[in-house]
Amino acid sequence: MLAPADDSAQATGFRLGYVPGVTPAKWVRIWQERHRIPLTLVPLEPAAAAADLVAGLADAALTRPPLDAAIFSAITVYVEEPVVVVSRDHLFAALGEDEPVTVADLADQTMLHPLDDVLYAAAADLPGIGARERPATTAAAVELVAAGIGLLVVPKSLARLHHRKDVTHRSLDGGPAAPVQLAWVSERTTDEVEDLVGIVRGRTVNSSRGRQAEPDGGASSTSAAPRGGKARQGGSDVKGGRGRDGSRAGGRGGKGGRARGSTGGRRGGSGRRRG
Repeated sequence: MLAPADDSAQATGFRLGYVPGVTPAKWVRIWQERHRIPLTLVPLEPAAAAADLVAGLADAALTRPPLDAAIFSAITVYVEEPVVVVSRDHLFAALGEDEPVTVADLADQTMLHPLDDVLYAAAADLPGIGARERPATTAAAVELVAAGIGLLVVPKSLARLHHRKDVTHRSLDGGPAAPVQLAWVSERTTDEVEDLVGIVRGRTVNSSRGRQAEPDGGASSTSAAPRGGKARQGGSDVKGGRGRDGSRAGGRGGKGGRARGSTGGRRGGSGRRRG
């Protein structure tokens, strides 16, 4: 069992971590519209994001896989396309922006594999020929690309984050997907975490609270929403007098019968007046 997060840190509000390339502004705005609890953004390094969550430096984080399913719950928020970052004078730079590079095109290219790479776990997974040295960061790798030393495959958001005038990028057809996930320590699932899950999934203010998240690839947890749904249906049944045997339909018939009887009485009365 993991140690609980520091209560003094939690007292400052809800802390949402995020890794480079992720833009949480939309969800922060919705949170601020719905909550009095302040939300603080905490920048995290990709390689340290999981450890920072365990240490309690953030209550949840927008990060990238892999994550240990025995420790974390996670839902995929969106999936980015991979791109190849090349120098402006590289042959691939002459391609149109809508013309992708294929994995086969990279077979004879020198590929950079920074230590904070988020797409390739090992150098053997890289397309092309792996460079002998690994740059410390993606930013350092982009500098080497600009110098014409190699190419780099990253999610599109990171290519935009590290944009320079002397480099450009093209889509990589057949490259690895780049999912972004909302993750948190499973043992620390709180109402605020579940509310944030509802926000990133697009739920309305009336439906986001109390719905327990179903982590990607995991078993469904007991959800408060289905229980609430049954309660509402049950309340409707009692109010409307409807039973499983269709008694509500009979109630409508009785009500209709009274109406028709009343109408018939009026017709009979008018007939007596004419008589």
